[in-house]
Amino acid sequence: MRPGGTARLGEHEVARVGYGAMQLREEGPDDGPVAVLRRARELGVDHVDTAEFYGDGVVNRRIRAALAPYDDVVVVTKVGAEPATGEIPLRLAQRPDQLRAQVEANLRSLGAERLDVVNLRRADAAPGLVAEGEQVVDLDDQLAVMTALRDEGKIGAVGLSHVSADQLRHALPVGVVCVQNAYSLVDRSSEAVLDLCREHGIAWMPYFPLGGGWPGQTQVTSLPAVRSVAERTGATPSQVGLAWVLTRSPEAMVIPGTRSVEHLEENVAAGSVSLTAEDLATLDA
Repeated sequence: MRPGGTARLGEHEVARVGYGAMQLREEGPDDGPVAVLRRARELGVDHVDTAEFYGDGVVNRRIRAALAPYDDVVVVTKVGAEPATGEIPLRLAQRPDQLRAQVEANLRSLGAERLDVVNLRRADAAPGLVAEGEQVVDLDDQLAVMTALRDEGKIGAVGLSHVSADQLRHALPVGVVCVQNAYSLVDRSSEAVLDLCREHGIAWMPYFPLGGGWPGQTQVTSLPAVRSVAERTGATPSQVGLAWVLTRSPEAMVIPGTRSVEHLEENVAAGSVSLTAEDLATLDA
């Protein structure tokens, strides 16, 4: 049983509820993170979102320990930043040579011969890090190295992250298989991007699906409408917020993250939450 049903992710058909591994980046014993990843797989989760810059390879190492050789799981990575020290634990790495180096680093830490899907994370506008100086790179130059890596067999498919509708439209000839933008009940600024994904059958895999990702942003679970629907359906507020994202497109997926097996099980169960027309009217308002 695949939670949430299935949708296409490039050449793969995967569950619509996946797992975002960023929260596994904290140093410490690997036992807990490995247990969460293995439990996710037991629950039918068959795609995992990660990046080499999550903990400077720590997350990838744990994914490798838990899930390699990846026979029945799709690993989605991203490039565009690299680990750093300081208050912000990463810095932008947008140049083509840096993108290639990050792909190689992901291959090494995951112990993989090919990366199933690699998302190019752009840095044109806030929120988040914004490119300056040599990190301001033309999208075409980045797409050229990504397609070259695909032609070389090092990556299976190309995705985009933190992009505008115009950028996605420009990149369509490359064969973009998924888009990751911030999107939730409290952040619908990417509706135009979602429209394009619907039109072209591109997987929509938003990050921060429950809000609260940017400083000062409201949490979806705190909205009175969400709490009202949760009470009416017997679901938790988190499940309602995730289920709403899944209603936005047949290709929509969610990749919530957690370090807790209990919370993981709650997130995966969101794939079984059915929202009525009344529920959706309440939430959409």
